[in-house]
Amino acid sequence: MKNKPSLLTAFITLFVITIVAYNCGNNPPPKGHGPEIDSVLTEDYGAFQNHRDSVPSKEQYPDSLFVLSHDYPASVTPVVNPPWQQALNGQPISASNVFAYMDSLKSYVAPNVLPFFTNNKGWTAAKYGWFQEPWLGSQREAILGTYLGNGNPANMFKTLKEDEAGYALVLYDSTAGYTVGQIWGKTGQKVNLLNDAAQFTEGSVIVKFAFSNVNAPYWPVLKDAQTFYVYDTIPTMENPKRGYQMRKVSFFQMDVIVKDSKTSPKTGWVYSTFVYDMDAPGNMWDKMVPLGAMWGNDPDVNSTLHPDQKLYETVINAQAPAYSKETLGWGGRLSGPNDGAVAQVAYDIVTKQPYKNLALSSCMSCHSPAQDTFKSFLLPAPFPTSDSLIVFTPGSPEWKLWFRDNAGNVPFDAGQVGMDYDMVMAFKSVGAYEQAKAPPTAAPNVLLRNLEAVRKFRRHNTRSKFWH
Repeated sequence: MKNKPSLLTAFITLFVITIVAYNCGNNPPPKGHGPEIDSVLTEDYGAFQNHRDSVPSKEQYPDSLFVLSHDYPASVTPVVNPPWQQALNGQPISASNVFAYMDSLKSYVAPNVLPFFTNNKGWTAAKYGWFQEPWLGSQREAILGTYLGNGNPANMFKTLKEDEAGYALVLYDSTAGYTVGQIWGKTGQKVNLLNDAAQFTEGSVIVKFAFSNVNAPYWPVLKDAQTFYVYDTIPTMENPKRGYQMRKVSFFQMDVIVKDSKTSPKTGWVYSTFVYDMDAPGNMWDKMVPLGAMWGNDPDVNSTLHPDQKLYETVINAQAPAYSKETLGWGGRLSGPNDGAVAQVAYDIVTKQPYKNLALSSCMSCHSPAQDTFKSFLLPAPFPTSDSLIVFTPGSPEWKLWFRDNAGNVPFDAGQVGMDYDMVMAFKSVGAYEQAKAPPTAAPNVLLRNLEAVRKFRRHNTRSKFWH
C-alpha cells in the first residue's frame, strides 16, 4: 500500500445519515490553484486520489499507506451455479436455510478477505482482487482507507456510555468492479448511467467492513475484538487528544451483499450481516457470527400497526449477541449496530409528537433511494430543515415508500435513474464528483442542495464529538 502523501485541492463535505464525511483540516491547495477549484479535477487530486493528505509520520506508522484499487475490469465472466445458491438445495430462501446461505458467502469471500486480518501489512485490495469507489480520497484516512460511516450516540446501546464513530471500508469483487468501471470508465471524469450501466452483473459480491472507535473495555462487548489503527481526529475516552492521532479501532461488523436475482427475484439482492460475538468459540473469523439476512423490505407487513407480525423477507439470528439486536430496523428488519437505523429522538410530521428510540429503517430501505439525483432522503422523512429529525408518521403510506420491493433499475422517484441499491456509489461518489465539477459561482443542483441540508442537520443536531 505504497503511496506518497498528496496535496489536497478540495474538500468534499457530504453528510448523509448512514454516510458521513467531515472537513479534515486546513490543507493548502496545490500550486497553480487559487481558492476556486477547477470544475473537473485531475486524477491525482480527484477521482483516484488515495486518501487525505493528513498522514502519519514514519515514526508513527512505518508501513505502507492505503492505495485505491481502481483498475476496473473491462469484461466480466458470468458466475454460474455459485455456492450460495447451492447452499439452498433448490429451495426458496427462508429461515430454514438462510444461515447456510450466509455461511457459504462467508466462505466464498474468506480467501481474499482473511489476509486483511492475518497479514494486513501485506494486503492490498488490488492484490486480492477487490476494487473501490472513486472520488472519496478526501474522505479516506490514510492507513486503512476507511471513511466515516455511521456513529452511535452514547446510550444507543445499553453497554455504550460515550459517543461512538464507525469507520467503513467497502470492497467490490471483480464482477461488481466491472459495473463500477462501466459507470466511471478509466478516468473517473464522467458518470455513465445510460443503458442500465449502473445495474450490477449477476453474482456481484460487495463486502463492507465496519470498525468502532470505541474499544474494550470502554465498550465491553468488543472484548478481544481484532484492532487496527486509523489516522484521524475524533477523540474518545481512551484517547482524548485532539487533532490527527493514531487511533485504535475494533472490527465489529461485516456486510456481504450479493446480486442474486434467482434467490431474490423482486429486488435482485440478498443482504447479510455478520457481527462480532466475544462469546463465540474459535478465532476472530469464527467470532463474526450471523446477525441476519434480508432480501426484501416486507412491504405487505405494516410493523407499526402489527408489531408482532412475522417478517417474510428478513431472518434474524436469535443467538446473535444482544448488543447487535438493539439497533434492528423497523419491525425487526435487518440493520447492524453500525447502520444507524434507530433514532434516539424523532418527531412526527403530522402530530409533532416525539418518538424515542424509533426504529425507522433497514439495510435495504436505506439503500432503496439510490438514484442519480439525491431527491429522496435515506430515511422515511423529508429532508431536514431544522435541528430536529422530522419523520413521516410510522406505518403511513408516505413512510412505506421506503419499504417497497423495487427492482434495482426502478428509481425511488419517477424520472430518476435507479442505481441498483448502491447507496455508496449514488450518494458518496456521485455526490463528491458533482461537488468537484460544479462551477464555484453556480447555484447548487438538487443533489448538492439536499446533501448540504443533511450536512447542516448533522452538524447542528447533536453535541456528539463525532460531528465536531
